[in-house]
Amino acid sequence: MAAEPDPRPAPGPDATAEELKADIEATRADLGETVSALSDKLDVKARSQQAVAEAKENVVQRGHEVAQQAKERPAVPVGAVVAVVAVIGLLVWWRRR
Repeated sequence: MAAEPDPRPAPGPDATAEELKADIEATRADLGETVSALSDKLDVKARSQQAVAEAKENVVQRGHEVAQQAKERPAVPVGAVVAVVAVIGLLVWWRRR
């Protein structure tokens, strides 16, 4: 994994004090972001909790989608119930004959 080249050039030898301070602040901010990213990557407990939360969210979302599809197409379950009741009725009628 190669390091990305720094998009900001370092201040030259004739840089003013303000330019040097600005460069130091930018470098400090970059370093802080890098340390934070590394810390987040190494925090296994937080990463696993995040994965569990995402999985839970996916399951809930899928449940809502299935419920919505059932509301949009109630004829299929109703038709199946009617067919089962008809078959049971025919069997009862046939056995009593």
